[in-house]
Amino acid sequence: MATLFIADLHLDDSRPRITHLFEQFLASDEVRSADALYILGDLVEAWIGDDDDAELPGRIALATKTLRDAGVPVYFMVGNRDFLLGKEFAGRAGFTLLHDGTVHELYGRPTLLMHGDVLCTDDIAYQTVRKQVRTPEWMAQVLSMPLEARRAFAAKAREDSRAHTGSTMETIMDVNADAVAETMRNAGVTRLIHGHTHRPAIHRFDLDGQPAERIVLGDWYEQGSVLRVTPDGAELRGLALP
Repeated sequence: MATLFIADLHLDDSRPRITHLFEQFLASDEVRSADALYILGDLVEAWIGDDDDAELPGRIALATKTLRDAGVPVYFMVGNRDFLLGKEFAGRAGFTLLHDGTVHELYGRPTLLMHGDVLCTDDIAYQTVRKQVRTPEWMAQVLSMPLEARRAFAAKAREDSRAHTGSTMETIMDVNADAVAETMRNAGVTRLIHGHTHRPAIHRFDLDGQPAERIVLGDWYEQGSVLRVTPDGAELRGLALP
């Protein structure tokens, strides 16, 4: 009995080995025998719409739908890089879409699932942009653009993101402890799993007199990363590149 979690793969044509690792991972015996696979956002470096006719979205859909057809549920939550992913692609990929902040019970323990970016409340500039781009009006305007224009727009957005990251203190871009505690308290849980910060770790702390834990998923830039949750606990580990 095991449930697997991944996030922040940032799949992109510029890093074909990571895409190959992702495909190998989904085809492995470990994943094929899992109770479920959760992808908590930023599966790709940039998502320009479900109508993207590039090769990469097709490869992703084939790999995840094959896993779903083998009997393993595949849950997907959008992140800050793929929030334009919608129901059309989810259907092709075999995804069950989750809202950010969903609580699922894992082997008897309610667990809050998030991408993690809304917890970085100290990064005011990022939160301002996030609020703007998540409006239905903004998303509809972008998705109405021709594909090539969207590709250019996504490339510019990645440049802006790298510039922001390079000029902002790491502590500001990490989660805010008070935001974590309040979010977990409001959800009525003592365990939170999220990605986004690229700082894989299992943090154990006290929450209102109860033992609690925050599990941060790793990114897939230099290697893969997976969280394995069983009735006995949770284990984070890396995945070597092929």
